[in-house]
Amino acid sequence: MMDIHEIRKQLPHRYPFLLVDRVLELEKGKRIKALKNVTINEPFFGGHFPNRPVMPGVLMLEAMAQAAALLAFDTAGVTMDDKTVYYFAGIDAARFKRPVEPGDQLLMEVELDRVRAGIYKFKGVIRVLDVVVCEAELMCTMRSVG
Repeated sequence: MMDIHEIRKQLPHRYPFLLVDRVLELEKGKRIKALKNVTINEPFFGGHFPNRPVMPGVLMLEAMAQAAALLAFDTAGVTMDDKTVYYFAGIDAARFKRPVEPGDQLLMEVELDRVRAGIYKFKGVIRVLDVVVCEAELMCTMRSVG
Protein backbone atom coordinates (compact mmCIF):
# COMPACT_ATOMS: atom_id res chain seq x y z
CA MET A 1 0.00 0.00 0.00
CA MET A 2 2.80 2.44 0.91
CA ASP A 3 6.52 1.73 0.60
CA ILE A 4 9.40 3.52 2.30
CA HIS A 5 9.60 6.13 -0.46
CA GLU A 6 5.96 7.14 0.04
CA ILE A 7 6.37 7.07 3.83
CA ARG A 8 9.35 9.44 3.59
CA LYS A 9 7.17 11.88 1.63
CA GLN A 10 4.63 11.91 4.48
CA LEU A 11 6.79 11.79 7.62
CA PRO A 12 9.59 14.23 8.47
CA HIS A 13 11.50 11.59 10.48
CA ARG A 14 14.81 10.28 9.15
CA TYR A 15 17.39 7.74 10.30
CA PRO A 16 17.69 6.74 13.03
CA PHE A 17 14.20 7.88 13.99
CA LEU A 18 12.01 6.76 11.09
CA LEU A 19 10.27 3.73 12.61
CA VAL A 20 7.77 2.68 9.91
CA ASP A 21 9.09 0.56 7.03
CA ARG A 22 5.90 -0.23 5.12
CA VAL A 23 2.15 0.38 5.24
CA LEU A 24 0.16 -2.76 4.45
CA GLU A 25 -3.36 -1.35 4.75
CA LEU A 26 -4.83 2.12 5.14
CA GLU A 27 -8.53 2.80 5.44
CA LYS A 28 -9.11 6.56 5.34
CA GLY A 29 -10.50 7.88 8.60
CA LYS A 30 -10.52 4.45 10.21
CA ARG A 31 -7.34 2.39 10.53
CA ILE A 32 -3.81 1.63 9.39
CA LYS A 33 -1.68 -1.51 9.46
CA ALA A 34 2.09 -0.93 9.21
CA LEU A 35 5.39 -2.78 9.67
CA LYS A 36 8.66 -2.06 11.42
CA ASN A 37 11.51 -4.53 10.91
CA VAL A 38 13.75 -4.65 13.97
CA THR A 39 17.40 -5.48 13.24
CA ILE A 40 20.51 -5.79 15.38
CA ASN A 41 21.82 -2.71 13.55
CA GLU A 42 19.35 -0.41 15.35
CA PRO A 43 21.44 2.29 17.07
CA PHE A 44 19.71 1.88 20.45
CA PHE A 45 20.72 -1.78 20.86
CA GLY A 46 24.33 -0.84 21.67
CA GLY A 47 23.20 0.56 24.99
CA HIS A 48 19.79 -1.12 25.59
CA PHE A 49 21.13 -3.59 26.63
CA PRO A 50 24.62 -4.70 25.51
CA ASN A 51 24.20 -8.26 26.85
CA ARG A 52 20.52 -8.67 25.96
CA PRO A 53 19.29 -6.27 23.23
CA VAL A 54 15.70 -5.12 23.84
CA MET A 55 13.80 -2.42 21.93
CA PRO A 56 12.87 0.44 24.29
CA GLY A 57 9.14 0.65 24.95
CA VAL A 58 9.06 4.37 24.21
CA LEU A 59 10.29 3.61 20.69
CA MET A 60 7.46 1.14 20.18
CA LEU A 61 5.08 3.94 21.17
CA GLU A 62 6.88 6.30 18.77
CA ALA A 63 6.53 3.75 15.95
CA MET A 64 2.78 3.54 16.63
CA ALA A 65 2.56 7.34 16.70
CA GLN A 66 4.29 7.53 13.31
CA ALA A 67 1.77 5.05 11.89
CA ALA A 68 -0.99 7.17 13.47
CA ALA A 69 0.46 10.28 11.80
CA LEU A 70 0.28 8.58 8.40
CA LEU A 71 -3.39 7.78 9.07
CA ALA A 72 -4.10 11.32 10.29
CA PHE A 73 -2.48 12.97 7.25
CA ASP A 74 -4.47 10.69 4.94
CA THR A 75 -7.69 11.31 6.90
CA ALA A 76 -7.22 15.10 6.81
CA GLY A 77 -6.26 14.99 3.13
CA VAL A 78 -2.98 16.84 3.71
CA THR A 79 0.60 16.03 2.94
CA MET A 80 3.53 16.76 5.18
CA ASP A 81 5.35 19.99 4.40
CA ASP A 82 7.80 22.32 6.12
CA LYS A 83 4.90 24.13 7.80
CA THR A 84 2.97 21.16 9.22
CA VAL A 85 4.18 19.17 12.21
CA TYR A 86 2.46 16.27 13.95
CA TYR A 87 3.00 16.18 17.72
CA PHE A 88 2.24 13.74 20.53
CA ALA A 89 -0.41 15.19 22.85
CA GLY A 90 -0.75 12.26 25.25
CA ILE A 91 -0.43 8.56 25.92
CA ASP A 92 -2.83 6.53 28.03
CA ALA A 93 -3.11 2.87 29.00
CA ALA A 94 0.32 1.93 27.61
CA ARG A 95 1.18 -1.68 28.32
CA PHE A 96 4.22 -3.71 27.32
CA LYS A 97 3.51 -7.42 27.19
CA ARG A 98 6.84 -8.91 26.13
CA PRO A 99 10.29 -7.73 25.02
CA VAL A 100 11.02 -6.97 21.36
CA GLU A 101 14.38 -8.25 20.15
CA PRO A 102 16.48 -8.10 16.98
CA GLY A 103 14.85 -10.13 14.22
CA ASP A 104 11.30 -9.32 15.32
CA GLN A 105 8.87 -7.69 12.92
CA LEU A 106 6.41 -5.28 14.51
CA LEU A 107 2.93 -5.38 13.02
CA MET A 108 1.29 -2.14 14.13
CA GLU A 109 -2.46 -1.72 13.94
CA VAL A 110 -3.81 1.71 14.79
CA GLU A 111 -7.46 2.76 14.73
CA LEU A 112 -8.74 6.33 14.76
CA ASP A 113 -11.06 6.59 17.76
CA ARG A 114 -12.11 10.24 17.34
CA VAL A 115 -11.09 13.74 16.29
CA ARG A 116 -12.14 16.62 18.53
CA ALA A 117 -10.84 20.21 18.53
CA GLY A 118 -7.84 19.22 16.40
CA ILE A 119 -6.83 16.38 18.73
CA TYR A 120 -6.73 12.92 17.17
CA LYS A 121 -7.24 9.98 19.52
CA PHE A 122 -6.07 6.52 18.45
CA LYS A 123 -6.05 3.01 19.85
CA GLY A 124 -3.02 0.98 18.85
CA VAL A 125 -1.62 -2.48 19.26
CA ILE A 126 1.68 -4.00 18.17
CA ARG A 127 2.05 -7.71 17.54
CA VAL A 128 5.04 -9.93 16.81
CA LEU A 129 4.00 -13.25 15.27
CA ASP A 130 0.38 -12.75 16.41
CA VAL A 131 1.47 -12.11 20.03
CA VAL A 132 0.60 -8.69 21.49
CA VAL A 133 3.79 -6.94 22.63
CA CYS A 134 2.48 -3.39 23.19
CA GLU A 135 -0.82 -1.53 23.30
CA ALA A 136 -1.74 2.06 24.03
CA GLU A 137 -4.13 4.95 23.46
CA LEU A 138 -2.39 7.83 21.68
CA MET A 139 -3.39 11.46 21.31
CA CYS A 140 -1.77 13.60 18.65
CA THR A 141 -2.30 16.93 16.96
CA MET A 142 -1.22 18.66 13.76
CA ARG A 143 0.17 22.16 14.06
CA SER A 144 1.37 24.76 11.62
CA VAL A 145 4.86 26.09 12.30
CA GLY A 146 6.86 28.96 10.86
